[in-house]
Amino acid sequence: VQLQASGGGLVQAGGSLRLSCEATGSIFRINAFQWHRQAPAKEREMIAFIFSDGLTNYVDSVKGRFTISRDGKNTVYLQMDNLNPEDTGVYYCFAQIFPRRESWAPSEYWGQGTQVTVSS
Repeated sequence: VQLQASGGGLVQAGGSLRLSCEATGSIFRINAFQWHRQAPAKEREMIAFIFSDGLTNYVDSVKGRFTISRDGKNTVYLQMDNLNPEDTGVYYCFAQIFPRRESWAPSEYWGQGTQVTVSS
């Protein structure tokens, strides 16, 4: 299984970006997707998740501005609106995936990260 993230870039404060992350390979069922962010000189933190039943949640700093969603197959999105310079960082997607029907527990996978830079 591989996760391929895309959509990062440079944007001015107040602007928007949409990140995508597609899971490919041997996939029976995706249990959950998460987006994580690592700001410069800071620890990586989870900022949003979505479960297979559609349940979502967000870290307080992005609530009301970011929206996580899925396409019903193997792709997760992160719509980021009203961006500010504190949102600058490398964004990683993460997934819990049952690779086969007979898998006892989900395996965990990381995407390669995509850079988001917000200028003031």
